[in-house]
Amino acid sequence: MTPPRLSATTWAQRAARGLPDAVRGPAVDPRELTVGQVHLGIGAFHRAHQAVCTEDAAAATGETGWGLLGVTQRSPRVVQQLGPQDGLYGVLTTAADASSVRLVGSVREVAYPGRDTARVLDALAAPTTHVVTLTVTEKGYRRRPDGRLDTTAQDVAADLAAAAAELRGPDDAAAGTPIGTLVRGLVRRHRTSDAPLTVVCCDNLTENGGVLAGLVGQALAAVPGSDDVAAWVASSVRFPSTMVDRIVPATTDAHRAEAAALLGLHDEALVVGEPFFQWVVEDAFAAPRPAWERAGATFTHDVAPFERAKLRVLNAADSTLAYLGALRGHATIAEAVADPDLAAVVRALLDEDVLPTLVAPEGTDLRAYRDEVLHRFANPRTGHTTVQVAMDGSQKLPVRLLGTVADRLAAGAVPHAAAHAVAGWVAYVRAASSGELVVDGRTVPLDDPEADRLARAASGPDPVAGLLALREVFPAEVAGSEAFRSAVRSALSDLQPALTR
Repeated sequence: MTPPRLSATTWAQRAARGLPDAVRGPAVDPRELTVGQVHLGIGAFHRAHQAVCTEDAAAATGETGWGLLGVTQRSPRVVQQLGPQDGLYGVLTTAADASSVRLVGSVREVAYPGRDTARVLDALAAPTTHVVTLTVTEKGYRRRPDGRLDTTAQDVAADLAAAAAELRGPDDAAAGTPIGTLVRGLVRRHRTSDAPLTVVCCDNLTENGGVLAGLVGQALAAVPGSDDVAAWVASSVRFPSTMVDRIVPATTDAHRAEAAALLGLHDEALVVGEPFFQWVVEDAFAAPRPAWERAGATFTHDVAPFERAKLRVLNAADSTLAYLGALRGHATIAEAVADPDLAAVVRALLDEDVLPTLVAPEGTDLRAYRDEVLHRFANPRTGHTTVQVAMDGSQKLPVRLLGTVADRLAAGAVPHAAAHAVAGWVAYVRAASSGELVVDGRTVPLDDPEADRLARAASGPDPVAGLLALREVFPAEVAGSEAFRSAVRSALSDLQPALTR
């Protein structure tokens, strides 16, 4: 028998009967919260990370003005999940030996721009909104190969045209892109309140705050008559950089069943996370903010060392295990890191190539951090799949792995372990694009915004040359190194027979 669906009413009834130790309710009363923060891209990661931290900060201070308006991007699915549940959802934390569920109530509204653009823009413009956060993935920023905003893309151009119309008065045409939504909200805010604002990028982009500020500036430069808005943004809007870390796998039916057994309620919006949590934030805000430091976040004047360590250690190792693991048929990262051959590749990548390029963040032992990352990957109950991590490799590889390659080459060293990781990506692209990749009994397609170009580049007699020629992925200093090309080719040649072991 299916248990009742989670909602404010069913949760109150369930809590009145008493809760097991592995279940806890919201840290604050959701009914008391008003919206003071807008989040663009309210997927699983945000709900398992920043939304939890925001709720815990509110609980620590007693502030009630930090409720969240969550904005979906591609579909109204999250609206359909959270709406009937009065914004409540569970976070299933999967430790190696036990699980627990906590309910989160900080998300007070959810909107889909395809239908609710007016509400989203009004919230972005409201003087009571002090913070905007984003988790829209690397590809959501709609950048060209040179890193600039792709203003020629049809949906971006439509948003910029709507921003131009917004200069003259409200324009509620359906928003199509995260950057377009943000820029239109900034135009409306300047026109109606001029209140200062902080916009916090939480995606895996190097110097993500600066990247986002640049994209907003490029968007406004493409909007005729927006000089005053651009000047206001320069003076009154801040874009701090951040580093975020928590493994959040895709929620499965098994996860939902486990949570339902603990809760006694069915949760359509359930998300899953490992016990580990980290958030490092640049202390550069234009307006009030939640007391995230009271909930475990670290504030610093220099996020870069934390960001570089995380991208090059955790994310690079994660992607390497994903590509090589999927090629061997491993369904999860935990299975991949338990494979002795793959564990040796990742250990060599980190020790020989990555750690020599890093300066340890304050208070961090890099070798201990490496060991902690590999221990987290080995948690079999997290369920982080190789296919989920492997998606969008053309966007991820440059920030996760190729900076390490460039630094090692500049130091006069050939990064053979990193070449092995790149060879894994080449083999993955070739196998997935040709329909030959099977993981957990399922044929896996190539999931990448550049899938067609990657498939063509990988289909020739020399897939290494074909893929390294793609400048939107490989910088010139990497692609132009014959020593590195040779190392990737050698690793690819060695890799093929190893896949059948």
